[in-house]
Amino acid sequence: MAEILYTDSYLKRAKKFIKKHSNLISQYEKTLKLLEINPYHPSLKLHRLRGTLSELYSVSINISYRITIFFIIQDDKIIPIDIGSHDEVY
Repeated sequence: MAEILYTDSYLKRAKKFIKKHSNLISQYEKTLKLLEINPYHPSLKLHRLRGTLSELYSVSINISYRITIFFIIQDDKIIPIDIGSHDEVY
């Protein structure tokens, strides 16, 4: 089981995201729970990013929204960085 470490900057972004997209709260919470239990679950669509974001990974909340993360595999630590639509986080 992985541990999610929330930074102040991510919590600020998440709060703004939830305020704007209150209809996605249950999907967002489900994504975070699944990320803790099994970050490799197929429905998360975990993948490494490329280019200037190559140190980050992304998981899907749904077809339109993503969470970018630092995914430190050896320590089972996950640090969310940003949340938003594909264009907003990439």
